[in-house]
Amino acid sequence: MSQLLRHLRRGLSAPRRFNSTEAASSKVVFSGIQPTGIPHLGNYLGALRQWVDIQSSTPPSAKLIFSIVDLHAITQRQDAESLRRCKKEMLAAILAIGIDPKRSIVFEQSKVMQHAELMWILSCGASTGYLSRMTQWKSKLGVRVDANPFEGKSTAKLKLGLFSYPVLQAADILVHSRATEVPVGEDQAQHLEFTREVAATFHSSYGEVFPLPKTVLSPAHRVMSIRDPLVKMSKSDPQPHSRILLTDTPEEISSKLKKAVTDSIGGVSFDPKNRPGVSNLVQIYAHMQRRDDFENVAMDFGGCNMKALKDRVTECVIEGLKPVREEYERIMKEGDRYLEQVAEDGAIRARESAEETMQLVRNAMGLA
Repeated sequence: MSQLLRHLRRGLSAPRRFNSTEAASSKVVFSGIQPTGIPHLGNYLGALRQWVDIQSSTPPSAKLIFSIVDLHAITQRQDAESLRRCKKEMLAAILAIGIDPKRSIVFEQSKVMQHAELMWILSCGASTGYLSRMTQWKSKLGVRVDANPFEGKSTAKLKLGLFSYPVLQAADILVHSRATEVPVGEDQAQHLEFTREVAATFHSSYGEVFPLPKTVLSPAHRVMSIRDPLVKMSKSDPQPHSRILLTDTPEEISSKLKKAVTDSIGGVSFDPKNRPGVSNLVQIYAHMQRRDDFENVAMDFGGCNMKALKDRVTECVIEGLKPVREEYERIMKEGDRYLEQVAEDGAIRARESAEETMQLVRNAMGLA
C-alpha cells in the first residue's frame, strides 16, 4: 500500500454530529504499506523515508500511525508462510529506517478488527457503479479501462475482495482520525474521492460522523526500474537486478547498478523522455541527497561517462543505505520475540485509536 496510501497526514476533528463547536485538537498521521518483504529503494524514497521525516518533525501531541496492510495483500492469493515472513521483514525494515515504536504506532492491519468492521459498514452504502469505474481492479487484472465488471471475461476473473478494495482503503483512512485533509500522490486521488463519497453516503443516512477528507495532492518520488527505466521499480519484477533492496550489500548494489540501463549518448543530462535510463540514475542520486533540482544535479556530473555516473550513484546509494542495512541486521538478530512484542504493542494502541471512532459510528447507527 506504498502506492496505496503513500504518506497520509491528517488533522483530527471532533465529529460534528456530536459536538459541532469543538475544534480540531491534534494532528493524526496515518500511512500504510503492503507486506512485500524487504522494501526496495523505491519504497524507501517514495514513502518510508517520509515516515521518518514526519516522525522527527511533528510535535509530541500528534498521533503517528503506520500500518502493515496485510488485509490488502490478500486480494491476491498469498502463501501463508511467505506472508508471515514478508510481514516480519517489513516490520524489521520499518524499525531499521528509524521509526520508533514508542513514538509511533506500528501495527499489522489484520490485528485491528475495526478496519474490517468499518469496511463492512461502509460497504453497505457503497455504490457498485462507482466501484466499477475505479482503476485498481482493472490494472490488477490487466483489462481495459472501460471494462465492465459484470460482463464478459472480467466477471470470471474479478473477485469481490479486489473489487471492494477501495472500501477497505476508505475505512483505513477514516477509522483512526476521521481525517479532514489527506495529502496523497496523484495516482491515489481517485481513492480519496471515493472515500469522500462513502463518507457522504454514510452521513446522508446517519448524520455527520466523519469530516469529509479533502484531497491534497503532494509530490512523490518515483524510482524506476534500473533494468527498464520506463516502469516503476517493483518487487513483482522477475528480474532481481531491476531493484535495489534496503538490505543489499555494497557488492550487490554495485553489481546491480553496473548493469543499469543507460544509453550511448555522451555526457550526463536530465531528459526522461529521450534518456530515461540516465535520468533515472540522476534522480536516484538526487533523491538520496534530498534534492529535486535534477537538471542541476545532471550538470554536476559534467562530462562523466556512463561508468563514472554509475560509480558515483553506487557510492551514494551504498553510503545512504549502510545504516539501514546494519540496523536491520541487528534487529533480526534480536529474534522473533522482539518483533512480535513490537507488533502486539502497536496493535493494542491501534485498537484503542480505532475504537474511539467505531464507538461514534455504532452509536450513530444504533448498533450500540
